Amino acid sequence: MFANLLRLITRPPHPGTDPGFVMEVNVRRAPVRDPKTERFILICWILIAIKHVAVIYACHHWPVPFHQLWINAPTFALGLLATVVYYGRR
Repeated sequence: MFANLLRLITRPPHPGTDPGFVMEVNVRRAPVRDPKTERFILICWILIAIKHVAVIYACHHWPVPFHQLWINAPTFALGLLATVVYYGRR
């Protein structure tokens, strides 16, 4: 890795090119976020949190044959995926 870096730094420029000349610059603006959508995402996360508390309470209060994460983990994962897709898009 360092050998390639050293070769890149010490190699003379290719003839016929000007390393100080910029050919093109592309600027992308950040996507405009919709406040209603962001509010909807916040409300959904609040509902997910309430559901988690309700499921934990129900699993501890009544005998159920499964662990609470069988319900809470997929809900959290899908909510996280949807949020990351919304905020991660360009």
